Amino acid sequence: MEKTKSMKRILYDKILRFLLYFCAFITSAFLVVIVGYIFYRGLGHVTWQLLTTSPSFLSDSIGILPNIMNTLYLIFATLLLVLPLGVGAAIYLTEYAKNRRLVGLIEFATETLTGIPSILYGLVGMLFFAQFLSLGTSLLAGCLTLVIMILPTIVRTTQESIKTVPQTYREGSLGLGSGKWHMVRTVVIPSAIDGIVTGCILSVGRIVGESAALLFTAGSASVLSDFVKAMQSSGATLSVALYMYTMERGKVDIGFAIAAILMILTFFINLSAKLLGKKLKQKHG
Repeated sequence: MEKTKSMKRILYDKILRFLLYFCAFITSAFLVVIVGYIFYRGLGHVTWQLLTTSPSFLSDSIGILPNIMNTLYLIFATLLLVLPLGVGAAIYLTEYAKNRRLVGLIEFATETLTGIPSILYGLVGMLFFAQFLSLGTSLLAGCLTLVIMILPTIVRTTQESIKTVPQTYREGSLGLGSGKWHMVRTVVIPSAIDGIVTGCILSVGRIVGESAALLFTAGSASVLSDFVKAMQSSGATLSVALYMYTMERGKVDIGFAIAAILMILTFFINLSAKLLGKKLKQKHG
């Protein structure tokens, strides 16, 4: 009887392991096929002229340099605002807040906000930032809209990472005479840096890939400007330009080229975030 149960348990374990590996293989295969197809269709159309010039409707020339710069401006400005807010909120909720019922309510609210479609954020951003605050259709309005979209992700990933820091680390730091904030700054945050970097990577992915909300708030202009001027005027990011070239002008090949550039840009930004997180962890380790 015991032998039969043991054989069934082994068989059950093997079936579950096979299903796990099979699902992982299917997911990886789909990812490789999609990425490979985008690079296959897009890299051949990526030229130096495409990357370094502005579009001209008079000569019908195509250039995406303004869109690349607008994307970088938007990433920088959004992260500059959302990281202090998100990390600070996560630290307060985890380390300082006393009312656990209120904390649970806020956690539920952030999880709910994470699942709201981006186009709804775009409508709210257009009504509040662009019209009510009179920012107009500008990168600044798009940036503030993205801050609201990304804030729940930063808060939740950072909060869950902080919760994994062993309580003995906190007790040891406090026992050595550290104050509350010194303990958080020198022990908790360095130990939770992986979660903060993960939230940053997820945020960059959403910023780079967002188009629906930005069409309502940031606009679709492709004019090369410096950072200050660009934040005050309409500007299309790479994802918006991809939509405009593909759907409005029917240039599918250019759309694939922009998609390939987006993936390469996201890869390098995420790699930089990982390396920076590793350096910070080693510095405080």
